[in-house]
Amino acid sequence: MALTMNDMDRFKASMPRLEAIAYRLLGSASDAEDAVQDTFLRWQAADIGRIEVPEAWLTKVLTNLCLNQLTSARARRETYVGQWLPEPLLAGDPMLGPADTAEQRESVSYAVLALMERLAPNERVVYVLREAFGYPHRRIAEILDISEAACQQIFHRAKKHVAEGRTRTEVDGAAAKRIVDEFLAAATSGRTEPLVHLLSDDAVAIGDGGGKIPARARAVEGALAVAKFMRGLFKPGPAKRALAGGSPAVFATTANNAPALVVVVDDRVIGVMCMEIGADGITGLRSQVNPDKLERATRRWAASDHGEPLLVLF
Repeated sequence: MALTMNDMDRFKASMPRLEAIAYRLLGSASDAEDAVQDTFLRWQAADIGRIEVPEAWLTKVLTNLCLNQLTSARARRETYVGQWLPEPLLAGDPMLGPADTAEQRESVSYAVLALMERLAPNERVVYVLREAFGYPHRRIAEILDISEAACQQIFHRAKKHVAEGRTRTEVDGAAAKRIVDEFLAAATSGRTEPLVHLLSDDAVAIGDGGGKIPARARAVEGALAVAKFMRGLFKPGPAKRALAGGSPAVFATTANNAPALVVVVDDRVIGVMCMEIGADGITGLRSQVNPDKLERATRRWAASDHGEPLLVLF
């Protein structure tokens, strides 16, 4: 069925919200784009004149598509090589979605996206729609075809699971840059002590290479172990330069609303390290180096004004 210009405009107006929902549900920008495209195909085939509330219809279709993907994704991640981390979104990416409240900003953080992997698919849907987008339980229940009481129970359970795994600490842009600057200075100092000072006692470092770029199969845990690992990671060497394909330039920015290092070679993003900040220092370092998960970051980087690098490695 051919769409009218009005039908196209209605869908385009919903796209930013649909993409932001899909990214939070799937942890993958490319999968989110595919889910939104599939939603459009169903919109195109629908009898739009019979749809009373287009936003609700589109959200329900998208959510059901994401639920199907979440179910299959669990099976795929059982065979994933090494640690799995979400696809990072750099500062200003519209897929980050609403950021008016602390809950909205936190819902797209690397820490919470990783914690949401523990949730059942329907728990993740309820948590995202309620916490990040403020949907009333009545509307979420209609989307999932469950009772409102069941929806409320699922939300409280999901929120409890996520809350048990993290502490909330927000930093502004200036503080984020200062944290990145201090971390980079410590990591390239050749000494362990400056890094230990910046890390919380229970700090953890996780890397996702997807089997394509070398990354540790297990998380590194504890301030001293993480400090030693980071010191070695930033130590220059010809093998590292060859693996990177040149001399990497390191920039300070934010990704997923958290302080981050972006590592770039010839305008190609080869790594994004997101930092989780707690009351006692840096609690987590999550590094995405899988090239399949850095394509959107590279496109966003090429289109942005990012200034001069803090450092050129190797």
